[in-house]
Amino acid sequence: MSRSLKPPIVLIGGGGHAAVLAEILLMQNREIVAVLSPEEIQERAIFRGMVHLKEDSDVLTFNKEQVRLVNGIGMLPKSMLRKRVNEYFLELGYQFDSVIADSAYVSPSALIEEGAQILPMAIVHTGAHVGKHSIVNTSALIEHDCKIGEYNHIAPKSVLCGQVETERDVFIGAGSVLTQNVKVGQSTLIGAGAIVNKIIEPNSIVYPAKGTLKQQEHGS
Repeated sequence: MSRSLKPPIVLIGGGGHAAVLAEILLMQNREIVAVLSPEEIQERAIFRGMVHLKEDSDVLTFNKEQVRLVNGIGMLPKSMLRKRVNEYFLELGYQFDSVIADSAYVSPSALIEEGAQILPMAIVHTGAHVGKHSIVNTSALIEHDCKIGEYNHIAPKSVLCGQVETERDVFIGAGSVLTQNVKVGQSTLIGAGAIVNKIIEPNSIVYPAKGTLKQQEHGS
C-alpha cells in the first residue's frame, strides 16, 4: 500500500514530541485530520491550520475503522499519562500506527510492534525487537538482538549494545550506554549518561554520576 493510501491520522498531543511526529508524518504524505490537545497548538507552526480537538471524547467522532491514532505525548520518567491515554483508546477499539522516520535505519529482520516510534537518525539493527508503544528517540542505537519491552522510552543518543533486554515501562535517559547482555527490570529509570553493565532489578533508579542504584517500592 502506498503512503497516500494509508488511513488518515488523529495525532494525540500538541507539544514538542507531537510536533516531531507531525513533521515525519507530513513528509511521508500522511494526512493528519486532527490534533487532540487540551492546550493551544497554533504557536507551533507545524500545527497551523489543523483541526484542533480539546477533549478525548472528540476523537470518537472519527470512525475507528477509518483512522489511525498516533500518540504524540512525550514520555517522562515515572509518568503514566501516555500509557493511560493509549489504554483508553485501545479499549474503545482504536488502533495506533507505528511511526518510523525516513532517516532512521531499521533492519529488515527487526520487529517493530504496533504504536512504536523510531525517530530521525535512530538505528535498530538485525534481530532487534521494539515492543508496543515504545519510543526510540533521535540518534539512539539499538544493536543486534536487543529486546525492548512495551512502553519504553530510549532517549536521544542512548546506546544499547547487543542482546540487551528491557522489560515494560523502562525509561533510559539521554546518552546512556547499556553494555552487552544487560537486562533491565520493569519500571526502571536509567539516568542520563549512565553506564550500565549489570542486571538491574525492577523498580530501580540508576544514578549516572556515582553509578549507584536506588530500589523503589513496587508500583512507585
